[in-house]
Parts: sequence; C-alpha cells; structure tokens
Amino acid sequence: MTITAERPFVTATDPRTLLGSELVNRLATRIVKDHPGIDLPFADRIVTQTAAFLAACGDNTGQPLSPSGSIDVGWHTFILHTREYAAFCQRIAGHFVHHVPTDPDEGEEGTAAAARQRTLEAITAADYTVDLELWPEMSDCSQCHAGCSDSPNSGKSKQK
Repeated sequence: MTITAERPFVTATDPRTLLGSELVNRLATRIVKDHPGIDLPFADRIVTQTAAFLAACGDNTGQPLSPSGSIDVGWHTFILHTREYAAFCQRIAGHFVHHVPTDPDEGEEGTAAAARQRTLEAITAADYTVDLELWPEMSDCSQCHAGCSDSPNSGKSKQK
C-alpha cells in the first residue's frame, strides 16, 4: 500500500488497541506536562502512533526503522514507564525494543526520506493506521533486530 499526502490516514487497525485508554491517557498527559505547546489531543495522537511504530519495530527483521521527532517524544515518554513499556514490548515483540541513537560515525542506512518511507511501509505492513501529519521528518535514532546495534547478537548494546 502506498502512503501519500492525498491519503493522510490509511485505514487499518487503530494502534490505540495496543495500549488501552488508561495508559494512552497517562502517557499523553505526561507529554503535555513535559512539552509545553503540545495539547492533549495531539499528545494522544503521538502516543497511539508511537505504539504503531513500536509494533512495526517488533515485526521488523530488515533495515532499521526510525521515528519522527514527534514519535521520538512519545517513545521517550513511554520508555520512562519501565514496567508498562517492558510488558508492552514483550507482548508485541517478544523482547525488549531498545531505543538506539544513531551513531554519526556509523553513517545512515540511506536517506532520511528512505528511512521515513521504510518506516511508514513497516507500520502499514503491520496493519496499523499511519497518521502522516506526525511523520514530516525523521529523528536521529533507529531500531532493528537484524544484527544492528541493538540486536542481542551484535555484541554492542547502546541504549538511550
């Protein structure tokens, strides 16, 4: 499925189902508190799209996926809730999904546009709704499970 500006929402499974309303509300409230200028409805969208991104990361065995700036805010907020985050990762991926900053010395897997497209395609392939407004650019961290820096088999464990 191709994701375009003409179709900002691709109908699929609502990622809210991955977290439940109580956790979505708690994480969204924390984002609003920690990031002045973000209102609760937008924070709610960040949280649910972060869940879709993490689910796609859990399914990904190819090239690294990268969050947008907004999704990185959601990921940072979620990972601080260690019990809930660890349980979520175990349930959706079968293992902890590490947050790995991109090492500037290692280079990048293609361009930011390619990383964005790869990530959006992975979310779509995992059958979750993509909210394109939250994906205008990519952040400086990545995730994958195919021998990359956060892979249990790589011998390197970098966490943010």
